[in-house]
Amino acid sequence: MGNVTSNVAARFAFFPPDPPTYDVYREGDGRIIFTGLSADKNVDVHLIDTKGGNKIVATFWKHPYGRFTILYSHGNAADLGQMQDLFIELRAHLRVNIMSYDYSGYGASSGKPSEFNTYHDIEAVYNCLKSEYEIKQEDLILYGQSVGSGPTLHLAARLQRLRAVVLHSAILSGIRVLYPVKMTLWFDIFKNVDKIRNVSCPVLVIHGTNDEIVDWSHGRRLWELSKEKYDPLWVKGGGHCNLETFPDYIKHLRKFVHAMEKRSLAKEKKANLTPTSSLTESMCSKCLRFGRR
Repeated sequence: MGNVTSNVAARFAFFPPDPPTYDVYREGDGRIIFTGLSADKNVDVHLIDTKGGNKIVATFWKHPYGRFTILYSHGNAADLGQMQDLFIELRAHLRVNIMSYDYSGYGASSGKPSEFNTYHDIEAVYNCLKSEYEIKQEDLILYGQSVGSGPTLHLAARLQRLRAVVLHSAILSGIRVLYPVKMTLWFDIFKNVDKIRNVSCPVLVIHGTNDEIVDWSHGRRLWELSKEKYDPLWVKGGGHCNLETFPDYIKHLRKFVHAMEKRSLAKEKKANLTPTSSLTESMCSKCLRFGRR
């Protein structure tokens, strides 16, 4: 029974578009070309090696004044070729950089999709952000949509200085989408219900009240389990794949990013006002010289 249930969960989790909606190839000068990509000079295309032995495609959408970078893990039955319009909209409205990627076996990424391959994938993309763009945790927002909440919370649970996490139509776990189990089973996949407890940064949950694939109760429970809750967005009448079409979606995200900017600035201001250790030691030595204790 366990193996059967596990296989059912795995089949639910991975439905890459077939055929892929784009391809990539290298020019003679070494540049990576993404077929069908909008004519946009502020997009970098990467082929990244993962610990799983695969090469995955990633795109970095640069905003000239972006303070934060969103690392976006997309949902099921989609690849990067279908996500371009959303990334352009998010970049413009939120004034952020967007790093997006296709899981192993999705789009032009090599390999086969699996739970652990998605973990290797997001780790490799995060390392690229650090090495290629010098992105710090404090300036990084992890965004997981549907199945993408799995790799998102995998990474978020391991990083202690993240700016924030966004969970969009997220799942509690693979099995819980299919069966209302009360405990985590050993063969379950994407055990978000357990990992959310280890996330220390602010968490925004977005979920449609009429989600026909992942019930609204998943988002509500993840929000309840978050250590640092941000006001959730429960999209009335929203389904699983259409939340971006509701006006409140961008409005709420913009408010969230603005709140994170204010928090970041306040922290920087506080740090600048705190005396350095050398200055403090110097002041204390002067106090001792004048007989103060």
